[in-house]
Amino acid sequence: MKKANIVVIGGGTGLSVLLRGLKTFPVDISAIVTVADDGGSSGRLRKELKIPPPGDVRNVLVALAEVEPLVEKLFQHRFENGSGLSGHSLGNLLLAGMTSITGDFARGVQEISRVLNVKGKVFPAANEEIVLHAELADGSFVEGESRIPLAGQQIKRVFLEPSNPEPLQETIYALENADLIVLGPGSLYTSIIPNLLVPQISQVIKNSKAWKVYICNVMTQPGETDEFTAGDHVQAIYNHVDNLHLNSIIVNKQTIPFSYGQRYAEEGATVVSVDEERLQKMGLEIVGDDLLYFDNYYLRHDALKLSQRLVSML
Repeated sequence: MKKANIVVIGGGTGLSVLLRGLKTFPVDISAIVTVADDGGSSGRLRKELKIPPPGDVRNVLVALAEVEPLVEKLFQHRFENGSGLSGHSLGNLLLAGMTSITGDFARGVQEISRVLNVKGKVFPAANEEIVLHAELADGSFVEGESRIPLAGQQIKRVFLEPSNPEPLQETIYALENADLIVLGPGSLYTSIIPNLLVPQISQVIKNSKAWKVYICNVMTQPGETDEFTAGDHVQAIYNHVDNLHLNSIIVNKQTIPFSYGQRYAEEGATVVSVDEERLQKMGLEIVGDDLLYFDNYYLRHDALKLSQRLVSML
C-alpha cells in the first residue's frame, strides 16, 4: 500500500518539534525549510561563504535523523571557545563543508541526510542566498530576518530579495504529489511566510488538491504577532499569497498554567485567542485539542498528539 505524502513547510524550533512526532508514523515526509535566517552561526556562514543559512535545515535534519543520540548531540554541538569557531554549531559547519565539496547547498543537504539516515526528505525553500525584508506600519523598511522582530512595530508585509528565487524541482514534485500540506507551527513572518514568497512554491500549493492545514501558534510573538488572534495569523498568510485557501486550522484548547503565562507575559507574549466565528467565515475547519507539552521553561506543541491529528486528516 502506498504511503501518504505529507509536506511540512516552515522553520525554527516549531517545525523540528512537529517532525520528531511525525517520523514515528508510516507516512512519507518532505520538509520545506526557510533559508531567510541571518543571525548567529548561520548568519556568519552565510556572509562569509555566500551560502544559504544552514541553521533551520540543520535542526530539521536532526529531528528526522535515525541515529544514535550521541551523533545527534555531536551534530548540534556548539563551540564555546576559539576565536573563529566560537558560536558555530558543528552541524552548520558540516553543511557548509558539504556545500563546498558538492558545489551546491541542496546537494550538500542530501548528502548529509544520507549520513544521518534521515527519515524523509529535507529541501531548502531556495538554493540561493535570499534576504528577508519587512515594510512596517509607519512605512519604514527593515532588512534581515533577525532584525525584523526587533523593530518594535507592526509588520505590514515581508518580501524577499531577490523576489523570484528558484525552488528545487524536487520541492515542486513533493508538493505536486502531496496528500496533506502543513504550514507551521513557527514564527509567522520569519519562518512560514518566507517559504510562500517563493512564487513557484505558492503557485503549486494553490493548484494542489491536497488538504491544506495551518498549525496556529499557541502564544503571540513579540515584535511579530503582538495581539494577533488565530484569524489574524491566517489573514496575514492570505495577504501575502493571493487566492490561497486553507482547509483547516489546528488550535490549542488546553489551559496554560499561570506560571507559564506569567513568564511569557514578562517577555511580552500572550495567548493567541481563537476567534472561531471569524475562522468559520473564512471557510476553515477548526480542529481544537489539548496540544501542549511543558518543558522546564517554555510551552511546546506535543509532537505525538499533533502528528496524530495531522495523520487523521489523511
